[in-house]
Amino acid sequence: MLRLYNATRYSFMGLASAWRTEAAFRQEIILFLVLAPLGCWLGDNGVERALLLAPLFLVLIVELLNSGLEAAIDRIGPEIHPLAKQAKDVGSAAVFVALAGTLVIWVLVLF
Repeated sequence: MLRLYNATRYSFMGLASAWRTEAAFRQEIILFLVLAPLGCWLGDNGVERALLLAPLFLVLIVELLNSGLEAAIDRIGPEIHPLAKQAKDVGSAAVFVALAGTLVIWVLVLF
């Protein structure tokens, strides 16, 4: 039980840290808070609602992973290195793909 408690506490600490330090995460949370209820309302059945909500969660997950990647790279050092830039760019691209996928899924489900 202690392990579960600690894991949950660390998870909430990570969410709080992302909220405090990552503007993109805050924007995506706001987007989630607007679109999640809308998706529940617009979905005709449970499957459609799940299809509309799942990519919203995916965007948040990818953003958290990207933020963790960027923090780890920044911890290594402040100098600009081509591999560090590549890693950060790829992480950013992953967030972009998740957002684009969300748009595609919403269009396909709703229209």
